[in-house]
Amino acid sequence: MATIVTGTIPSRELALDYTLERLPELEVECERIVQSGEKSIMPLVWVRYDDREAFEATLAEDPTVDGVELLSEFDEEFLYRMEWTDHVRLLLHMLTNSEATILDAYGRDEGWHLRGLYPDRDHLSRTHEFAEEHGLTFDIITLREMEGEPAGRYGLTDSQHRVLELAARRGYFEVPRDVTLQGLADEIGVSHQALSEQLRRGTGALVEDTICIGSFPEKDDRDGDEKGTTEDAERVTRAG
Repeated sequence: MATIVTGTIPSRELALDYTLERLPELEVECERIVQSGEKSIMPLVWVRYDDREAFEATLAEDPTVDGVELLSEFDEEFLYRMEWTDHVRLLLHMLTNSEATILDAYGRDEGWHLRGLYPDRDHLSRTHEFAEEHGLTFDIITLREMEGEPAGRYGLTDSQHRVLELAARRGYFEVPRDVTLQGLADEIGVSHQALSEQLRRGTGALVEDTICIGSFPEKDDRDGDEKGTTEDAERVTRAG
């Protein structure tokens, strides 16, 4: 069963460690990571830094990087194509032996935050075993199996997914709203408070799993207990 994993890798164990160490305010985000050779990776990298010249001068001295090309620039954000030639063993193993797709990779001086899609947990185990054998680190933050449900792709519970979908279809997010929160709660058959909490938790999980993917959370409580009665939760799950 397809499994989505988020985890962290220390910056010293991945490419750009030289640059990230010397520019602590630097933030980088990989839009695409593909293998470009037996020992190299070629990502598209968004760079957020206020001094392009300083960044490029530091990058030129980074022994893990080669073949840098600036593709676009927007104020203090720049898009580069790079070739990473060192400190890429773990990523190469993920892409080849573990058959993973790296969905997001976000780096700064304290480390890298990755989200990957594995065919199943057995393939994830290959990454874990490889990291242990080679003294590398891949600390898993969250792990979820998609189970054929669309909610699994976005970090939502089934009930959160159904509530957000119903709210969108009924025009709750329109300006002005086509339906009030109470009207939506009455349709589902749950309390105003239970629905409000479901919407807030679901929206928070959705934002965290998409817009805020580059954060380094101390804990992930998206799968924690949700407030409201069991009966409310069951009714929300059946909604739609």
